Amino acid sequence: MPDTNHLIRALRSASDGRGDALFATDTTGTVTTYADLWDGAARMAQALVSLGVEPGDRVVMQVEKSVAALQCYLGTVMAGAVHLPLNTAYTASEVEYFLTDASPRVFVCDPARQAEMKTATREAAVAHILTLDADGRGTLAEATGDAAPLPAAIPREAGDIAAFLYTSGTTGRSKGAMLTHGNLVSNAVALRDLWQFTADDVLIHALPIFHTHGLFVAINVTLMAGGQILLHRSFDAAAVLADFPRATTLMGVPTFYTRLLDQPGLTRQAAAHMRLFVSGSAPMLTDTHAKWHDRTGHIVLERYGMTETCMNTSNPYDGTRKPGTVGLPLPGVEVRLTGADGTPVPTGEPGDIEVRGPNLFAGYWNMPEKTAEDMRPGGWFATGDIGTVDADGYYTIVGRSKDLIISGGYNIYPKEIETLVDAVPGVVESAVFGVPHPDFGESVAVAVVRLPGADLKDEDLLAAVTPDLARYKHPRHIHFLDALPRNTMGKVQKTELRRIFGGN
Repeated sequence: MPDTNHLIRALRSASDGRGDALFATDTTGTVTTYADLWDGAARMAQALVSLGVEPGDRVVMQVEKSVAALQCYLGTVMAGAVHLPLNTAYTASEVEYFLTDASPRVFVCDPARQAEMKTATREAAVAHILTLDADGRGTLAEATGDAAPLPAAIPREAGDIAAFLYTSGTTGRSKGAMLTHGNLVSNAVALRDLWQFTADDVLIHALPIFHTHGLFVAINVTLMAGGQILLHRSFDAAAVLADFPRATTLMGVPTFYTRLLDQPGLTRQAAAHMRLFVSGSAPMLTDTHAKWHDRTGHIVLERYGMTETCMNTSNPYDGTRKPGTVGLPLPGVEVRLTGADGTPVPTGEPGDIEVRGPNLFAGYWNMPEKTAEDMRPGGWFATGDIGTVDADGYYTIVGRSKDLIISGGYNIYPKEIETLVDAVPGVVESAVFGVPHPDFGESVAVAVVRLPGADLKDEDLLAAVTPDLARYKHPRHIHFLDALPRNTMGKVQKTELRRIFGGN
């Protein structure tokens, strides 16, 4: 099949002529070769084209993780359409918003939820509703089984849209970030080369595939290297650890690593076959870094990305990995820190993170005003994150601009306080956030998770941290919780904490 489709050509390149090579093995032992993968994807592409899918049409998918789901992603791109995955936890009412906003030609959901989604699909006037379950069964599978492979991928250029990913919507309605073929190719190539992925790599894949991390990083990088994945439908610490002897790499979120540390079988011997552990989507505690290195001999590699840009920075594969930092800009990606007036901030001082490069998205779907609001002169994008950079050029994320606490006119960066709180004996982790104050505008609140059995009280915590903080940074409200609220990628939901404890 001649590839005139920019993304498909790049994803297929490492497996051309290697159809018998393994692509995936799932937890049941079922194997998928590269020939199987691409044949199924081409059949899905033909099924979509037969339904009237044209270049640029959106194909929305809310299904459980499976090889068939990955073939749907690849088949959608082959058909010249736009892949739009949705979190499987979204309710029917949430799905209705996305369908109405994206106006897809096709919506694929789990057969068990088809009836539940009828109102959503009707209100959004979706032309075709197909089903696909975790075992690869459903009406999409039936249509694919009856279809011949698409003879050739529909031509698409680097600037054409390949996918939408919706942002979380914590500061308003969710925005559809449009990612081009060129965005995805450039980012995957940079990560493949930087992390030294080859056809010999075997990746433990336990991430969801409706997110940048699990799909456009883990899957695209593996495909471009011609490597293998061990496909886990969800994260189970014992099952993931059991795969270490036959794997080389793991991509995860900090929660993966904390739960693996609870496994008594996690030893240097158990991790001896692994060459790389990557963490992202949320900051990893320094304590977790230290414990992981002590138990396994490995230093976790942290990186930084977002929906609109895929990955921006990474600690090096070869060279110094600095725990607590997200490393250096990727090749071809520029990063800068600016103050409120748009001018650069001094080294070591916090500033707004702006990026530009071939990874930068094409804008928000149907939101030109929001796109323009987040863009800066010269092609720079305002990420909404606040960071610092050290003398070696390593970046550290200190918070989100929306998480910045302004109390009595003073700027307070939650990360500074969280670092001190997390170091208090008996503390597992913390989250600092602002709550309304009638005089100062906001005051500092902190949610704290204690170690089981730890007899830690408000006064103990305050006594430990306040000597190192200016008075205006002192926590005024302390809430002990069993766990911090998180989204599916492990990010702490401070918006939820503010809602619960701040009345907003």
